[in-house]
Amino acid sequence: METVQQLVIRVPDQMAAAVDALVEAGEYDTRSDAVRAAVEALLDRRRRDEIGRQIAAGYERLPTTDAEMAEADAAAVVMIEAEPW
Repeated sequence: METVQQLVIRVPDQMAAAVDALVEAGEYDTRSDAVRAAVEALLDRRRRDEIGRQIAAGYERLPTTDAEMAEADAAAVVMIEAEPW
C-alpha cells in the first residue's frame, strides 16, 4: 500500500470558495480530492511539457532530411487520394 503525506496549504478565501463550490457541485467528494486532482494535473502537465521539450530537442539534434520529407509528403498524398470524398 502506498504511503501518503499530509500537505498543509494556505489559499486565498476566493480560491477556497471555488474549491468548495466544486465539492458542493459534486465534482469532488472533498476539498482534499479537489486539491489532489489539481496537483496531479499540474504534475502531469509538467511531465508532458518535459517530454515535448525532449522530443523537440531530438528533432533539433537530428533534423528531418529532405528525403524523409519527400517520403512523408508522398505517403500523405496516397492517404488523401484513398479518402472517399
